[in-house]
Amino acid sequence: MTPFKNLGLNDDLLLGIESLGFKTPTPIQELVIPAALESDSDLIALAHTGTGKTAAFGLPLLQLIDIDRKGVQALILCPTRELCVQVAGDLVNYAAHAHQYKVVAVYGGAPIGDQIRQLKPAPHIVVATPGRLVDLINRGVLKLDSVSRVVLDEADEMLNMGFKESLDTILATVTTEHTTWLFSATMSNEVRHITRNYMSNPRELSSGGRNQTNVNIEHVYYLCHANDRYAALKRVVDATPGIVGLIFCRTKAETREVAEQMIRDGYDSGALHGDLTQEDRDRAMTRFREGNLQLLIATDVAARGIDVSNITHVINYGLPDDPEIYTHRSGRTGRAGRTGVSITIITPKMEERIRQLERQTKANFKRLPIPTGDEVCEKQLFHIVQSIHDIEVQHDVIEPFMAKIYEALNDLTKEELIMRFASVEFNRFLSYYQNAPDINIQPKGGRRDGAGERGRGTSGYSRLFVNIGEMDGVTKKEFIKLLTQKFSIPSAAVGRIDISRSFLHFDIDGAYVDKVRQSLLQITVNKRKVRVDDASDRRSGGGGGDAEGGARRERPRTSSPRGKGDYGKKKW
Repeated sequence: MTPFKNLGLNDDLLLGIESLGFKTPTPIQELVIPAALESDSDLIALAHTGTGKTAAFGLPLLQLIDIDRKGVQALILCPTRELCVQVAGDLVNYAAHAHQYKVVAVYGGAPIGDQIRQLKPAPHIVVATPGRLVDLINRGVLKLDSVSRVVLDEADEMLNMGFKESLDTILATVTTEHTTWLFSATMSNEVRHITRNYMSNPRELSSGGRNQTNVNIEHVYYLCHANDRYAALKRVVDATPGIVGLIFCRTKAETREVAEQMIRDGYDSGALHGDLTQEDRDRAMTRFREGNLQLLIATDVAARGIDVSNITHVINYGLPDDPEIYTHRSGRTGRAGRTGVSITIITPKMEERIRQLERQTKANFKRLPIPTGDEVCEKQLFHIVQSIHDIEVQHDVIEPFMAKIYEALNDLTKEELIMRFASVEFNRFLSYYQNAPDINIQPKGGRRDGAGERGRGTSGYSRLFVNIGEMDGVTKKEFIKLLTQKFSIPSAAVGRIDISRSFLHFDIDGAYVDKVRQSLLQITVNKRKVRVDDASDRRSGGGGGDAEGGARRERPRTSSPRGKGDYGKKKW
């Protein structure tokens, strides 16, 4: 690997990146930096997210700035506010021992008046999101007639977000002779349009094949029934102590529901989606970046521009429609030379899509069995043991208390003491996953461990029939609230819920069957008496449950499959 000092960078920039801990350049940096310094040719750089693209264009860009020349000399376009702020901050850090370059970031979601003031006098470098930049151009407060270099960072993402018209406007406004550097993880037709219309004989540099995933990332998938997806997600997370995960959902509603459920289940998690205010988005990102959130559940659009280097796992709560989206998702882990894991949770009908993704992204997907309850407990136990072994003891602080500690624990043997310390946290997982069923897809004709006879849930669970359903305006979410909030049933005692047009079936811990029966019989729905029967006494077709150690497994839906308003509103 070529050292940075052999790439043609000035000593002051070398000192800056050395102080940041940069040792050797990444493949894309090794390709781009000398090419950008040696020639004024347009460049196309294809590289995955997290491979050091900001330094690849930022370092040569800073070196080529004429500190004494007035006017904006370089323009960097980014898809999101978060990336815009990050790139501007990185440039300032790179130049900490160099000239006092003026770098200004302009983006939506912030007061435009403050940004206009920062643009006077004109900075050397402007980092911008397309929408806000067009606004500033239209207001006449930002002149681009002195720009000599334009950088399109994550060009494919900008186009995916609908910025094509804004990019056309901006690039047409830069009328001076200039060099364009385009960086992208994928080469779509839209990106090719930009290269044809706004670049001249560009030189293409690539640290990997087009649309290919990062070689530092392991790709695995888990197969389960649709009703077990949330249970599978929890199993995967619980079997991976120390995970820092980014979980992708397809819609804002699904993102909200999964995040709310995980928070209720005790995970340090947060949501990132389009319905949040910018303040809420910033707060969630700050907590995630600082390690105060273990899991961030996000939509593809909201997660664009996220650059958190310590993400260990990306989890796809279902497959995206486009292989390019998968490439971007998985690229959020395995950054800056680290390894990462991209996990996908799918149902059997989606397995063929995995084969297609393998062909399109050249990634090798490995199917893994969903961890059993015993496997989760074992993983957690040895994580606890390792944590105890590695903990830093503050001898001076704890020494004054040791005499009383010895006295309190004097009746325990060494073996008993070790077991009790390990059990402090382990008992929680053991209690939760005790007798938890295997939720892996079984071969045809096979049966799930823990499944009972028709009309029964998992071991210790009963399956009940209730004569209310979608036509009464009942949803899973509302029914769970009725059981847990009005009847004071623990959420862990509620199992699978299947709602039909005029009735529903649900699994309930046997210890609460009588209480639930009596409580339901005391209410009316739309002036109609509620009737409760054992589902095994009815020809329901509702079958074996999939209880997750008694915990709820299905994410609640906010509306029935036929849409809101199709049936009457329930009144408990």
